[in-house]
Amino acid sequence: MELLQIILHFDHYLDTVIANYGTMIYLLLFAIVFCETALAPLFFLPGNPLIFISGAFCATGQMNIWLVMALLFSAALTGSVVNYRIGGVVGHKIFSRNYKWLDQASLLKTHAFYESYGGMTFLLSLFIPVVRTFAPLVAGVAEMTFSKFLLFVAAGAAAWVALLVSGGYFFGNIPLIHDHLNGIMLAGIGGGVGALVLSGLWRAFRKRANHRVGI
Repeated sequence: MELLQIILHFDHYLDTVIANYGTMIYLLLFAIVFCETALAPLFFLPGNPLIFISGAFCATGQMNIWLVMALLFSAALTGSVVNYRIGGVVGHKIFSRNYKWLDQASLLKTHAFYESYGGMTFLLSLFIPVVRTFAPLVAGVAEMTFSKFLLFVAAGAAAWVALLVSGGYFFGNIPLIHDHLNGIMLAGIGGGVGALVLSGLWRAFRKRANHRVGI
């Protein structure tokens, strides 16, 4: 139970781990982020707070910020690719067999969704707990084009790591921000997505209104 507690709240024990294991912390950070993004059963690992507090420790000189960013970017990217490949193996079996319990039409719609909107999905998904673990898996199952997946997941991983590490570097010692990190991030993402949705609805409304006028 104590080990599980440490794993679930690894960000709270980061100073102790650094003091006891030194540079091994880099390997542990890579392993945790890789496992969270690659393996669906480990969706509960603390990605956001761990990366954020890592930035705070970089500010104190206990870790190298450029090495942390490079390692965490590599972990997020390779983990997402592994998860996509796992989903691809599952998806190939699903598409090649006509299971009675499976709605093939829904899978085809999912494939179409990822082809059309997968870019935005992977630019944002890494910022959202649980979603960052399952989005690559579903993309693999839905057979999203790999080159498109790789491009956007790399961009999303770069943004995720850069923003959180930088945020931790400059604001990691402010308790209010650290304690409510996920809520702040979800509010920011929700605001951005909401603005995009409203913009899309407005354009659709204008197009429909113009069409009626033309008639």
